[in-house]
Order: sequence, then structure tokens, then C-alpha cells
Amino acid sequence: MTETSTAVWPLSGFGDEVDPDPAVQAAVLLALGASHIEVRSAWGTNVSELEPEQVATLKAILDDKGLKVSAVASPIGKVDVSLPVEHEVQRLRQIIAVAKALDTTYIRIFSFYRAEGQSQEDIREDVLTRMAALAAEAAEAGVVLLHENEKGIYGDTPERVLDIMESVDSPALRIAWDNANFVQVGVKPYTDGYAMLRPYLEYFQVKDAILATGEVVPAGEGDGELDATIAALKADGFAGFASLEPHLASAHELGGFSGPVAFGTAARAFAGLAAKHGVTLS
Repeated sequence: MTETSTAVWPLSGFGDEVDPDPAVQAAVLLALGASHIEVRSAWGTNVSELEPEQVATLKAILDDKGLKVSAVASPIGKVDVSLPVEHEVQRLRQIIAVAKALDTTYIRIFSFYRAEGQSQEDIREDVLTRMAALAAEAAEAGVVLLHENEKGIYGDTPERVLDIMESVDSPALRIAWDNANFVQVGVKPYTDGYAMLRPYLEYFQVKDAILATGEVVPAGEGDGELDATIAALKADGFAGFASLEPHLASAHELGGFSGPVAFGTAARAFAGLAAKHGVTLS
């Protein structure tokens, strides 16, 4: 595809990295120029545990602010692969209900942890069985699962992410690309993975990291090849969501936190890189 002079990417971000209160999340994201929000938790409660009444309240708050939901950032697949297939399928059903109530078709997922002493190859078949079951559930519900590459899960390197995509082979399973997470497993994201995974890449998680330490830093300040990635996405005609996931203050197993100030720093760093390549964030 020939490169055009401008591209427009809808800007989103993980609201709970700003503050536990969705009203504060929305206000900060709007102030940073975002039109969307990615919902991982609200009022300190993960999306997998929100009650229908809480989801309705959240939707009302976001509607009032004029903010749409780009994706539900679920913890699906961030569990040991030894759990029964039905365990995560059941949780996915609940999260699909949340996604539909929030009027989004995207649900972020992962591809399972292994027990100590197990290799990635040991769990491959079990992972693929579970990913296929999740994709089938998503396809039936009319939603799209976005697999995020993450250290510690099966789909941590470009080769294994590709293995999942090709093996499951479902339009209901696509990629949420995360440069920083690739860096944290010793991968040069653009150099080692971009061409391989681009056919499946549908969502861009904006995060950078330093190879030597694994520390997460604002976009363009690490070894995540954000510059090359943004240039290539733009040249390819990418028009999907760019979602800020700065992780600049603290991180824990099911998410990270930045606070409003650090979140703003991350947003401005990304905006600078986007502008450099003729990408407008909206």
C-alpha cells in the first residue's frame, strides 16, 4: 500500500493506569486528546468481576463524558494452562457480556502460563486447544479477541504468537501488539517480529522498554523500536486503535499503574512520535 501524507489513529488508553475512579480516568484521557478508553478495571474491580449494575454505571459515566470503549482488557489466559478448558471459556462469557454492555467488539486476552519445570513446547497443545475454544466462543458472540504478547505466557515471542494465529486460524483472534513486552523477552520488536505478525496485527498497545533492565519507559525512550513500528504501521495503512499502557509508576501481576502525571508524560511522548510520522491521534 502506498504511503499517504496523513493517517488518523483513534487514541485510547488504560483508564485504570490513571486512577481507580472512572470519572477521573475519563477526564484525564479526554484532556490528553483521547476519544476512547480501554477498560481493565473500575473502582479497583477487574472487568472479570464487575457486576452488571457496575457496568451500567460505568457506561453512563463514559457516555456522559463522550468517551467510547476501544477494548475490554481482560485477564483471560493469564492463568495456568492446567486449568480446565471450560474455566476460561466461562470467564470469557461473562466478559463478553461486559464488552457488549460497553459497546465494544474487542477483548484483550493472553495465552496461558506453564508450571515450573514445564517448557513452552510441553504446553503447546493445551494452549492451542484453549485458544481455539476461546476463539470459537468469541466468533459465536460476534466479538474479536486480541492476543497480547506478554512475558511468561506461551505467546511471548513473535514465533509463538504466529504459531497461535496460524494454528487457531480464526478471524475472531487477532493481535494486540506490545513493543515493550517483546523487549522484555529479548526480542527486537520491529526487526524480529513486525513483518511476520503484521497480517494479524489489529490493535497497538503503546509501551516501550529498556532491553538491559526491562524497565518500562515512555514511547521512543527505550529499545522497543517504536519509531520504526509507527512508521511501518502508517505506511501499511493501519487505522486501528493506539492504546496507551504506560506502566510508569508500578506494576503488578494483573496490571500496571502510572497516575495522571506519568500517564500524561507517556501520552505526550507518543504524540510526538506520531506527529513525526504524519499520524494524527484522535
